[in-house]
Amino acid sequence: MNPPPLPDAAPAPAFAPPVPGLAPIISVRGLSRTFEGVQAVRDVSFDLYPGQVAGFIGANGAGKTTTMRIMATLDLPTTGSVRIAGADVVNYPGRARVRLGWMPDAFGAHEHMTVFEYLDFYARAFGFVHAERARRVAEVMEFTDLTSIAARMMNTLSKGMAQRLCLGRTLLHDPDVLLLDEPAAGLDPKARVEFKQLVRLLAGEGKTILISSHILSELAEMCDTILFIDGGVLVHHGSAESLQHAGEGRAAVFDVHVHGDPAALARWVELQPGVRLVDAHQRGARLSFESSEPEAVSAHLRRMLQDGVPVIDFHRASRKLEDAFVEMLKKV
Repeated sequence: MNPPPLPDAAPAPAFAPPVPGLAPIISVRGLSRTFEGVQAVRDVSFDLYPGQVAGFIGANGAGKTTTMRIMATLDLPTTGSVRIAGADVVNYPGRARVRLGWMPDAFGAHEHMTVFEYLDFYARAFGFVHAERARRVAEVMEFTDLTSIAARMMNTLSKGMAQRLCLGRTLLHDPDVLLLDEPAAGLDPKARVEFKQLVRLLAGEGKTILISSHILSELAEMCDTILFIDGGVLVHHGSAESLQHAGEGRAAVFDVHVHGDPAALARWVELQPGVRLVDAHQRGARLSFESSEPEAVSAHLRRMLQDGVPVIDFHRASRKLEDAFVEMLKKV
């Protein structure tokens, strides 16, 4: 049974909901945390809504884990508030805990405990009893593909298996909110693909997921929105695409492939105002146009063809999320 809503209303959302009128299930307001004079988190505010998958990015020490630990009721803020499904995590931590699942970046492997015994222990801790407990453990093992290794000792698991086990523990009480701290760290490519599939399945069930990760390209693939924190300050909240194009201004980069010698393209660029060679490659070059307006881009392409440049492919080059991340770090 879900806990009753608290009588005091949450503040107005800082960001527009994906569905008009939808209330946020995570609401962070003016969150700050200071450790012995060092401000790890500074006035962070954001909202997340049911079914959203949010990526939480930032350099080491940027404040990601501190923010998530406060959200998970494992630390106290210096100032500000966090609400999970309407429950204030400081004043009503018990109400918040029944609605959230916390997956830390590392957890202990018990030498003489099997996969089943580990999940069964935590199912008992969550209050499941008798047949209900056996059913729930079986459901979680099936969802996380652990059934075939239920009898295996924890300390013999691969990194991918161990991460699935930790996720399984996080899902036992069927929380609405999942806080996953570096869940894909150290996984091989196959395990990362499996993890992404699990995330999208959970989102399809309406769960809200906040994922801290350094694998930025994969966050872009599975997240609806990106939170970028630096020096404890939230500097971006929006889509991966908006982060990729942040700070680009009016300029745009296009990848141009030519037939034959790519040097012809480089020579053409030298004579064109408003066009800059970003880098050359075997099939042509990446060019920066002073303006990304369609009329200006079209005019550049028309001049290339009129001047005899043998263009066979012309498309806007998407800036890598990692590149945008590095560039924003330089500016903040």
